[in-house]
Amino acid sequence: MASAASDAEFFRALRAREFSRLDESGQAYLDYTGSGLYGESQIRWHRDWLAARVLGNPHSDNPASLAATSEVERVTARVLDFFGADPDEYALVFTANATAALKLVGEAFPFEPGSRYVLATDNHNSVGGIREYARRAGATCTCLPLDAELRLDDPESHIGRAGSGPSLFAFPAQSNFSGVKHPPSLVTTARERGFRVLVDTAAFAPCTPLHVGRMRPDFACISFYKLFGYPTGLGALLARKEALAELRRPWYAGGTVDFVSIQNEVHQLRPDGGGFEDGTLDFLGIAALEPGLDLLEEIGMERLERRVQSLVGHLLEGLATLRHEDRPAVALYGPASNERRGGTVSFNLLDPQGHPIPYERVEAAARERGVSVRGGCFCNPGAAEVAFGMPAAETRACLERLRDGFSLARFRGCLGDGVAVGAVRASIGMATVREDLDRLLAVLRELTTSASMSTSARA
Repeated sequence: MASAASDAEFFRALRAREFSRLDESGQAYLDYTGSGLYGESQIRWHRDWLAARVLGNPHSDNPASLAATSEVERVTARVLDFFGADPDEYALVFTANATAALKLVGEAFPFEPGSRYVLATDNHNSVGGIREYARRAGATCTCLPLDAELRLDDPESHIGRAGSGPSLFAFPAQSNFSGVKHPPSLVTTARERGFRVLVDTAAFAPCTPLHVGRMRPDFACISFYKLFGYPTGLGALLARKEALAELRRPWYAGGTVDFVSIQNEVHQLRPDGGGFEDGTLDFLGIAALEPGLDLLEEIGMERLERRVQSLVGHLLEGLATLRHEDRPAVALYGPASNERRGGTVSFNLLDPQGHPIPYERVEAAARERGVSVRGGCFCNPGAAEVAFGMPAAETRACLERLRDGFSLARFRGCLGDGVAVGAVRASIGMATVREDLDRLLAVLRELTTSASMSTSARA
């Protein structure tokens, strides 16, 4: 195994070669769960590749069309291989993003009365939104609880068995809120109990080896810009062909059919993934996945995972040192160690009375110093409600009261100063160095000192 020192040397060289714009512009980028950064070699490769080719819409047999089709097929095979997906068992469906991949499953899953949709409370809204399809079809929905570290609380006992109708279990391989890595063994547990299993890997795959053939989900969503920054507007659904065949699409579109007869009111979808790729694929963007995959393979996913764990440990240690005179100055949401967690860390600064300092203030202070972090609930209200200890009845009453003219400021005022309505999220990626984290910690230390001095002055 490589040493931490050799890893640090490798990633410093990578940053100088591929991400020199960070240091040239004086920026500390810590929002990799929001978006990865593209390497300079990716952009050069794509520019040169485009300049050397004539490519057309793939749905034809002319030379430009066939050239585009060939590229799509080649990249499809490479993506399947990168994620350890056997092409005899898994299909790859290109989508606009991970949300579009999740929607494909939700809108086409054959929910019916007697079906169950079971999902982790810790999930992105795009997974939670599938409940609307399930409920509309008469299925029951169950959310699995979280413990104090925002890990799933005894999920094996809460999953239960599939219903009498087709049932679906969904969870994130890694939380986009807390960075918790949920047990991949849940895939096997749920499948053995009769569920089809959907895994959201959007936050997991950028810094952790994902081998679909070992995890064996029925469906997994991918976001390519979260992996390596470019291109945006391109995601994918990895689906077991057996599970894909059970989906019932509510419509058909250009590019998805073998044939359509309007006068006979009949159509037939293309087999496997082709029946789910609506319209013309982003064939120019798909080609740009090549240099991104090249970059990840050069780095090595095991080395990247090891590097991120080391940096997360450094950040967690730094946060633990922030204190007021008699209490911690940080509320950390998620595990305090880097065990079974990824490169996402969410927290709030606390004032000397223990109340959360509005995350907007922290985000603004970081922005003024060239540090990019993210503030809010990160499209994960389930994890946020547990993390912030939002009382259910009061939260519901406030949301009902604020339906007309909702704002976070009014929501915060309704719940009271002791309840957070958002957090600060720092996330680590391939170009992160310790100095980026130290710059963030310096901002937080300054805010903590300022809050303590303000309280002392009032006293």
